[in-house]
Amino acid sequence: MNRDTTLRSDVISSHSVFGAPCWVSLSARDQQAAEDFYHAVLGWRFRTAMLGERFRIAYADEVPVAGIAAVAGSWQMAVAWTPYFAVSSADEAVSRVQERGGTAAVGPIAFPPGRAALLADRDGAVFGIWEGQLVAGWESWRRAAPAFVRLHTRNAFDAAMFYGEVLEWASDRPGCCEVQYDGDEVVLRSEGDVVARIHSGAVEAAPDPSIRPHWQIHFAVGDVEACVRAAVAHGGTVQAGGQPKEAVLRDPDGAQFTVTSRTER
Repeated sequence: MNRDTTLRSDVISSHSVFGAPCWVSLSARDQQAAEDFYHAVLGWRFRTAMLGERFRIAYADEVPVAGIAAVAGSWQMAVAWTPYFAVSSADEAVSRVQERGGTAAVGPIAFPPGRAALLADRDGAVFGIWEGQLVAGWESWRRAAPAFVRLHTRNAFDAAMFYGEVLEWASDRPGCCEVQYDGDEVVLRSEGDVVARIHSGAVEAAPDPSIRPHWQIHFAVGDVEACVRAAVAHGGTVQAGGQPKEAVLRDPDGAQFTVTSRTER
C-alpha cells in the first residue's frame, strides 16, 4: 500500500472506521508511462512516496487518491488495480481469511503509519487490508477517490459471507459497514455512502480472465466520454461502455478500471 508522508496526527484510523475501502493501488511495470496515462485520463498529478522512487502517490485537487508502484515486473505481480479495506487488526483479518479458505500473498508488513497485507478470497479475487491511520482528509478521499469498488464473482451471497466475516461487516461495533441486498448484488454502505458492490456472474463461469472473480475500481469522473477519448489517445483500450454514464477501460499495461459519471454516485 503506497502512502504519502503528509499524514496528520488527527487522521481517522482503521480502528474507528473499518470494513470499508480506504485506498486503491496500481501495480505497474513502467512508472512514467502509468503516470502519463492517468494524468491524461483522470487529471492526476504525482508525488514521491516515502517508500522510494518506485512508489508514487496520485493527487486530485491536492487530495491523495491512489498509489502507483512500478513493482509488477520485479515482484512478479499482475498489473492490476487493488482495493484496500480498513481493518482494526491486520493479524486477525489475515487469520480469518486463511481460516475461510482464502490466501495471504504478502504480509502483514509494516508501512508506517500502519500495516498492510495483500490477500485473495477463496475464489481468487485479490484485495488488500490496511491497519492504521487512514489517508489524510478521510472524508476528502471518500469524495475525490473511487465512486465505489465492485467485486465480480460467481456467488454474491457466498462472497458477502466471506468478506463480512473477514472485515466485520454488519457487526454491532460502532463504525462498521452496513450490508443490503439488491437483486443479484450485495451493496455495502459506510456512513451512508455506497462504497462497494458484490455482483454475481454465471455460477459455472469458465476460467476466462475477463470474467473470473476480481475487484473492479470505479473512478468518479465529470465527463466519461472525454476520459474514453483520452485513454484511447494515450494507448489505452475500451473494454465496454463508452457511454455518457460509464466505460470499462484498460491502461497501456493492461490494468482494467471503470470510469463512472459523478452523477451516478
